[in-house]
Amino acid sequence: MNAEPVRLQKVLAQAGIASRRHSETLIAQGRVEVDGEIVIQMGIRVDPATAVIRVDGKRLPPASANAYVVLNKPLGVVSAMSDPRGRPTLAAYVESRAERLFHVGRLDADTEGLLLLTNDGEFAHRMAHPSYEIAKVYVAEVDGRVQNKTATRLRTGVDLDDGPIAADAFKITQVHDDRSLVRLTIHEGRNRIVRRMLAEVGHPVRRLSRVAIGDVRLGSLKPGDLRDLSADELGGLLDSVGL
Repeated sequence: MNAEPVRLQKVLAQAGIASRRHSETLIAQGRVEVDGEIVIQMGIRVDPATAVIRVDGKRLPPASANAYVVLNKPLGVVSAMSDPRGRPTLAAYVESRAERLFHVGRLDADTEGLLLLTNDGEFAHRMAHPSYEIAKVYVAEVDGRVQNKTATRLRTGVDLDDGPIAADAFKITQVHDDRSLVRLTIHEGRNRIVRRMLAEVGHPVRRLSRVAIGDVRLGSLKPGDLRDLSADELGGLLDSVGL
């Protein structure tokens, strides 16, 4: 059931874009788009739950009761709300939230970093679906000295038991006597895919962290802490998965 139509400048103001008066200026300047059309007339009403609104090209997330959260998952925590083996789970980190959250995809217990949680089932389904090719960025500490030719090989692609895989981007950031630090971007979500591709080229992972999904960055969020997605972050992800 659609919400009652609301004046566009009110929607912008409620989203924190600008005051109602300044929102009217944005509209008059042709900087606001609704459902693919630039709007310049005042008084237009929209359904805040379904209208696709952009300001200066940036998507404004629709009004929603759903929650979209970033967690910096600590090392050793299982990507589940319960575990029959008694291992630490995500439940301890979301118990203060009123919503019943579930994780979008997963990280292995021995992988730390950015994990999305939500109560929006369709969003979670699309984010996990391989057809949308959402980029994920990892930082890995690996055994050995990674060479430029190895980086080229990973960008070109390696063959694993369940099919080929290539890094969208790969950068060697540090090299020491017996270890290297690398940064790689992939858009696939196969089980332990980063660890397997690095092991395939002779550099087993010592430590692995996911630092970004799409335009969402882990930043300075501490292990075990969580925050809500910003409007820009959520808008970008909704665009990426066609919502």
